[in-house]
Amino acid sequence: MRRWGDGQGTHLTGAEHGEIHRRIEAGETFVKVAAAIGCSTKSIQRLLDGKPGAARRKARVRSARRLSSAEREELSRGLLLGHSFRRVAQTLGRATSTVSREVNANGRRDAYRVLRAEETAAQRNRRPRARRLSLCLPLRREVERRLLERWSPQQIAARLAVDYPLDTTMRVSHETIYQSLFVQTRGSLRKELTACLRTGRTRRRARGRATPKGRMADMVMIADRPPEASDRAVPGNWEGDLIIGKNGKSAVGTLVERSSRFLMLLRLPHGRTAEHVRAVLTREIKSLPEALRRSLTWDQGKEMAGHVQFSIDTNVSVFFCDPHSPWQRGSNENTNGLLRQYLPKGLDLASLSSADLAVARELNGRPRQSLGWMKPSEVFGRAVASTA
Repeated sequence: MRRWGDGQGTHLTGAEHGEIHRRIEAGETFVKVAAAIGCSTKSIQRLLDGKPGAARRKARVRSARRLSSAEREELSRGLLLGHSFRRVAQTLGRATSTVSREVNANGRRDAYRVLRAEETAAQRNRRPRARRLSLCLPLRREVERRLLERWSPQQIAARLAVDYPLDTTMRVSHETIYQSLFVQTRGSLRKELTACLRTGRTRRRARGRATPKGRMADMVMIADRPPEASDRAVPGNWEGDLIIGKNGKSAVGTLVERSSRFLMLLRLPHGRTAEHVRAVLTREIKSLPEALRRSLTWDQGKEMAGHVQFSIDTNVSVFFCDPHSPWQRGSNENTNGLLRQYLPKGLDLASLSSADLAVARELNGRPRQSLGWMKPSEVFGRAVASTA
């Protein structure tokens, strides 16, 4: 019968010590070893930690997903014999990609050495790891600065590669930025910077939106929009909508140019009546070069009831989306989502001044993936220059 000690767990025999070490070295888990020996996992942990009466050693269990020393020896022999990665993988019972990554990460085919590969693997697997944003102060400062300018982590990661093409120390993935903000044990950025993210939260969720009912007269549907108006390669085609304020009593108009994603905001201090929207929209569109006034796509909101007169005044054709089809003006929908970071729901938009609406300049200064990480202001500026 096994005897129990004074809080140190069961008294294991020398043979059981050896069996535990053999099984652990073979990659078995503590649970499996404890079941085979007939003891607790805590006893095994105490044994490996070097408690009194146990061997002074501590074994680290290697995951079965990792290559063992024996497998690396077999891999090295296969490479010396000139075998392909596929053949070596079949011999080891591993995926070809596993062998390929192992060799390419440790000197490639001609310089692969087992000892160096083992040391490199041990170094990579050390925990906890030092985070990149903790190690590189200039990189962390640059990321924090751009977060304060309300750039998204993806925009920051992509633009760093553009701004520092030769400095590999100034590179970081957007996932690392997110983890530094949201995972307590990995944080190296100030926690208050999470407020600079567009959503202000760690999870995304879909948000529905009601579409006004009814049908206006003389609408030209988006299906009838000519190809040149649908083509993003031609500048001057716009998408528009309203952002609604507190209690639905105030609004701000948004215009987004399809090819550059350039944003213009329309201040509507007197409400969103059709006449007021038409007057403000006409004024803003007429401020553009004629070559950049080709078409306007809108949803079926009643604020565009004056679209016929608008087209007469500006010579800009208006096309309407199908009901419940916001993706038909996707550039505008996406930009409106970005604007909610600055103009949250429940805000009285009628009280905003022209200076308050300068947020368009900040959004136009953010790099966009759809533009090859160029800024909307840069792309739209080129379009304006070409019309001069």
